[in-house]
Amino acid sequence: MAMLALAMEIIMKLKKIIQRTALAIVLMSGATAPALAQSPAPYPNKPIRMIVGYAPGGAADKLIRPITDRVSKIIGQQFIVEYKPGAGASIALDITAKAPADGYTLHITDSGPMVILPNMRKMNYDATKDFTNIAMIAGGGTVILVRPDSPAKDIKQLIAMAKKDPSNWGYGTSGIGGVGHLAGEQLKVMENMTISHVPYKGGNPAVVELLGGHVPFLFSSLGSAATQISAGSLKPLAVTSMNRSVLLPDVPTMNESGYPGFDAAIWYSIVGPKGLSPEVMAKLVPAFNEAMKDPTIVKSVNADGYDVIEMTPAQMDELVKKDMKRWGEIIQKAGVKDE
Repeated sequence: MAMLALAMEIIMKLKKIIQRTALAIVLMSGATAPALAQSPAPYPNKPIRMIVGYAPGGAADKLIRPITDRVSKIIGQQFIVEYKPGAGASIALDITAKAPADGYTLHITDSGPMVILPNMRKMNYDATKDFTNIAMIAGGGTVILVRPDSPAKDIKQLIAMAKKDPSNWGYGTSGIGGVGHLAGEQLKVMENMTISHVPYKGGNPAVVELLGGHVPFLFSSLGSAATQISAGSLKPLAVTSMNRSVLLPDVPTMNESGYPGFDAAIWYSIVGPKGLSPEVMAKLVPAFNEAMKDPTIVKSVNADGYDVIEMTPAQMDELVKKDMKRWGEIIQKAGVKDE
């Protein structure tokens, strides 16, 4: 009997030990569960929005679509393109600057709202401080276009026509403060003309207005007008870069057309809000750089009349500062005013 009582006592003690251990495990699990639930998933774990500052169908839109498709496959997340046109694409940059620095709001921008407009008006953002430069995409000149029925065979003939009746002449662009706008103002200074500037909310609307005969000529990105040029619906007279376009090798530069040193090129880049983390940058920078080496992407960029440009974020930081100063000097010399 004594042995049975001792065995029962041992069993009861073991039972209590097991119960206390089980309770401790449950309590520990309850304490650590919230911590585990709060651990963030690796970036990116949801779709990323890509803001375009111009209307659909323009150069920025045509450039970014195949690029985001490729990057999406690399990082394993979808991109959602959002259009926020207006004010020379500065609205889109303002939205980007105010977005959370979590890597889920990116923007394809260009030299217009980044380094030209800030020299013409007070902006709600500082292009040198309020953004994280991620990847350079492409660059190239704008093209001067007329309708096929225009009597002008070259830029000199076009200017001669404009000078005869300047009050009824104006040049169209994708918006105030873009490279096309500055190219037009440089031309006005060189030719001592008084024709007006007619800005639109993006390259595509501007092309539509030229096709409709609502503006006599246009400074356009090649991306916005490539289809119409190849179809013969629009006639190119000159490009504003120092080198001829890969898309229009037979079209002379302004420099070749009697305007020595004329250089008005545009670049496109990917930016995010200031303060993107190293983890986010470690995903995005290599992904965009890899995408821009894809032969299909290179072909797509060239088809829009641009060259692929590769830069590190640090090099992009320096480019923004350099071009901010360069365009500021041009604006001051040409006496360009905000409209």
